[in-house]
Amino acid sequence: MQMDDIDYRDGAVNLRGYLAYDEKASERRPGVLVFHEGVGLGEFAMARARMLAELGYVALAADMFGERRQARNLQEVARLVGDLRNEPQTIRARGRAALATLTALPQVDANRMAAIGFCFGGSVALELARDGADLKAVVSFHGVLATKTPAVSGSVKASVLVCTGADDPLAPPEQVNAFEDEMRAAEVRDWQVISYGNTLHGFTNPAANGSMMRTALYSEQADRRAWASMRSLFDEVFRDNAGGA
Repeated sequence: MQMDDIDYRDGAVNLRGYLAYDEKASERRPGVLVFHEGVGLGEFAMARARMLAELGYVALAADMFGERRQARNLQEVARLVGDLRNEPQTIRARGRAALATLTALPQVDANRMAAIGFCFGGSVALELARDGADLKAVVSFHGVLATKTPAVSGSVKASVLVCTGADDPLAPPEQVNAFEDEMRAAEVRDWQVISYGNTLHGFTNPAANGSMMRTALYSEQADRRAWASMRSLFDEVFRDNAGGA
């Protein structure tokens, strides 16, 4: 497996992503963006990129903060994430910068692209879908579902999958209901929400043990089921578009 750091830009901001793919494969493959949690691009998102590469995709773990900055505590998470949440167009621009970088790679089939994200990164993936990015699928794992710029009718091209914990305080039932209403109002062709019972925030990350955030706790069962749902969706959308658009 080939693993490389890759620098790209959003205006004056240098973003340092992480690329993983099978260098022995000769054909163009689907590309998948991986958007990191609120702590920044670190080993967790990189490991997910490698997992995607093992499945045959070209994966780019994107950097949303610039220079691969890492938050050391909840206060820094709140500042880094809050600054971007106040500027949804910046979130979308940085997501699109990562998408353009991945799409341009010679190993990638530009007609078969997807994005996934965890926690804050789930919100980023959803913002790309709302913005009409040319993606076949978008998957949010325990992401915040609220937005300042809801999807408008006909804007979302991607199939949308939301995997959320039923007891996640960052995605309470009223927010899930509002998201579903948004998908209906925007006439999104293909969307689904899977809610895992007795499951808190951060359920995909084995390091989530409640130490940094009391309501973030890993669930092996929910993690396994959510990843399987993502794989099933990718198999479907990429197979249906194997020949092109």
